[in-house]
Amino acid sequence: MIKKAILTVGLFAIAVLFLFSNISGQSKPSDPYPEGYRKWAHVKSMLILPGHPLYEAFGGIHHIYANDKAMRGYRTGKFPDGSVIVFDLLEAKSENNTYVEGARKVVGVMYKDSKKFKNTGGWGFEAFKGDTKERVVKNAEQDCFSCHASQEATDFVFSQYRK
Repeated sequence: MIKKAILTVGLFAIAVLFLFSNISGQSKPSDPYPEGYRKWAHVKSMLILPGHPLYEAFGGIHHIYANDKAMRGYRTGKFPDGSVIVFDLLEAKSENNTYVEGARKVVGVMYKDSKKFKNTGGWGFEAFKGDTKERVVKNAEQDCFSCHASQEATDFVFSQYRK
């Protein structure tokens, strides 16, 4: 009887650990920080100043970078799986009648994997705080894709490559 109880408790503990590891694994994004992205193709830059409707969330200097696969997508209008687009957002500081880069606010990343991210147009979304690798996206569908959904005609990508 005692052996059976120990076995039951042991199996229950293993089941709980397995369930917990699966749940925690699903809630944790698996997309890595895009090391070396500043060496990728520079797509464009933009400055959002006070008065713009997106200033509170995205005010500052934006630089958009794309890996080789994403560059094919910019040229064809359809981004293949493996495309990665990085949105590098920095503070904009006014200095001597110019705007210069200040501290990094966020590194936003879009990863194309049409099988893995079916609910978000084939794109995974992540953002890293400042110069850290601390993830800040809690719910990609709500936090990111809700805006990107309006860009279905351009495969859910806002930026356009200037030739």
